Amino acid sequence: MIPNPLALIAEITHRCPLHCVYCSNPLQMTGAKAELSTQDWLRVFQEAARLGILHLHLTGGEPLARLDLLDLVAGAHASGLYSNLITSGIGLSETRLEALVAAGLDHLQLSFQDAREEPANWIAGTKAHAHKVALAAAVRRFPIAFTVNLVVHRHNLDHLEEMIAFVEQLQPERLEIAHAQYYGWALKNRDNLMPTRQQLDNCLRIVEAAQQRLSGRMRIDCVVPDYYARYPKPCMGGWGRRLMLIEPAGRVLPCHAAGVIPGMHFDNVREHPLEWIWTDSAAFQRFRGEDWMPEPCRSCDRRTEDFGGCRCQAFLLTGDASATDPVCSLAPRHGLVESVQLQANSEVKLPAWFYRLNPE
Repeated sequence: MIPNPLALIAEITHRCPLHCVYCSNPLQMTGAKAELSTQDWLRVFQEAARLGILHLHLTGGEPLARLDLLDLVAGAHASGLYSNLITSGIGLSETRLEALVAAGLDHLQLSFQDAREEPANWIAGTKAHAHKVALAAAVRRFPIAFTVNLVVHRHNLDHLEEMIAFVEQLQPERLEIAHAQYYGWALKNRDNLMPTRQQLDNCLRIVEAAQQRLSGRMRIDCVVPDYYARYPKPCMGGWGRRLMLIEPAGRVLPCHAAGVIPGMHFDNVREHPLEWIWTDSAAFQRFRGEDWMPEPCRSCDRRTEDFGGCRCQAFLLTGDASATDPVCSLAPRHGLVESVQLQANSEVKLPAWFYRLNPE
């Protein structure tokens, strides 16, 4: 029996004022005219609640680009969903935030690119850092859960301690330190984003120390880069096992990158109920269970823990979505990942701002 999904990721738009080099959104974005209507989304939220979904993550792109965001939050609340707004903060004033909280918004996740203004703006591709800092102060004046997200990579890991201290002053309940994941634009820019092994080792040491120091005050979660792992992560908790993602135009995917896999048809909420897509659609059944698994996954004791790894990553690295994720040290094509590691640990020129801020 297929369990109910726990979360729905609603990509309500691909529009975004930032131009982050680590963005994992598709290379071909959905235009505003193709986006689901307000009524479509409200119907989907009701279907999600009936399916047993508890958490709704409103994301994009930048969800604040939707002028009907207040109606969407109110509709999610009326459907009994716990709503989380994942945002860059651009387009969010204190007045608009107050209205969203009044409409039922439960949680806000605010992204930062760095603790320092110049590199933060360079990474985001726009002058956004000062606004984010002011917004974080405003968030604490409302009865809402607050998470800060830091995407880390080669160009900001060397001052991670400074970034953690910066976030500590913002007083969120939770800090997510997320290494760039190589899909979409991030894959295109992988050679310039991939950290060195020394950077990763330092990161893990710094995070562990901060977790101990801030225990009980701020939870710190760290998502490490797949390419340095011994075994792959259970991507999204396994294909079609825990969550659903809906693109701006209504296609339903088991993860944010699944659309890259050729030859697969993903059904649309304009044409099918959400429950049918979850339980019966061919796409969601494609990599469920173990029948699809090749060796060594099929006989591996870890197959019920990592489910063979990420299907999208397997395709992007090998051209075969059914292959063992090459991140796995047991994968026949693990050498593909080892070559990327080798390149990442060779000398790479850092951006000009790094040398200005770190003259030594």
